[in-house]
Amino acid sequence: MRLFECQNCGQLVYFENSHCLRCGHTLGFRVEDMELHALTPDDDGTWHPVADPDRSYRFCANAAHDACNWLVPTEEPETLCIACRLNRTIPDLDNPENLALWQKIEIAKRRLVFSLLRCGLPIVAKVDDKPQGLAFDFLADDGTPDGTKVTTGHADGLITLNVAEADDAHREKHRLEMGEPYRTLLGHFRHEVGHYYWDVLVRDRNHLDAYRALFGDERADYGEALQNHYQNGPPANWPDHFVSSYATAHPWEDWAETWAHYLHIMDTLEMAGAFNLRVRPDAGTDKDLSARLDFDPYDGRPFDDLIAGWLPLTYAVNSLNRSMGQPDLYPFVLPPDVIEKLRFVHDLISRGADKAD
Repeated sequence: MRLFECQNCGQLVYFENSHCLRCGHTLGFRVEDMELHALTPDDDGTWHPVADPDRSYRFCANAAHDACNWLVPTEEPETLCIACRLNRTIPDLDNPENLALWQKIEIAKRRLVFSLLRCGLPIVAKVDDKPQGLAFDFLADDGTPDGTKVTTGHADGLITLNVAEADDAHREKHRLEMGEPYRTLLGHFRHEVGHYYWDVLVRDRNHLDAYRALFGDERADYGEALQNHYQNGPPANWPDHFVSSYATAHPWEDWAETWAHYLHIMDTLEMAGAFNLRVRPDAGTDKDLSARLDFDPYDGRPFDDLIAGWLPLTYAVNSLNRSMGQPDLYPFVLPPDVIEKLRFVHDLISRGADKAD
């Protein structure tokens, strides 16, 4: 994620902002240049970017619910932006609680789509390409016909998310019950979309042999593997080979956890670069603890450069959190096996971006 600037007054603004707090200009995100634009209104209800006044846009229809700040070109017939067109089902918005939870969900989803676009990955909505597209169902437990609990997961490009995951107390309760060091809405999105891109990048582009050499054979019975994981837990030496204990459950979950972690790294490095951060501890002699984070991680640089910047950053942010009496911001360790899996994801995304271009 990047920082943005109001083109009218130069104020620092953020991805989720819909107005500049200094000059009051309305803000909207434009996918064509991945910029948050200051806008001027027209009499017909359309908007013009201050930096590109000859172009005309309208807001995504979900802006009416304070759930989106993305723009749609007026010449296009769609009423929804590229991110909101991925929605197949949203919760009943007549329920104020559902509306508040859905608004949080949409913030996380737009951050996901931003990262996918920055990676150059193909984004196809099921509404446009039903067999191979991506779609989201955001469901509440009280909205299911038979009263069953909604399970977050992925199946053939359809990602289901229980809207209760947007409730901080609910999510923290489940995080503790599952023994997870990290559980966020954005993390859910990144994990589940990893399953979708396994289909797109690994299965459909014939990288199965290389994948199985690192992650294992995904043809192992999935249901049996999950049952074994929940009954017996991960192997004792899992931190030497996996990014999380859940990654040990099945090769598909190892891939999804690694994929999500790669997106964590890229998005955070981009923001660190936006702030031109530099890590140079004044104790110790290990040069690997220092880094200049003044680069764009999406510029095609080697994977080793990303890791060389990432590790010092995580040491620094964990130390800062401890100074505030908080748990580690980054509660993970990256052993060599995990770094090689991350490298594999990086290489596949690079190839996928080439094909998307």
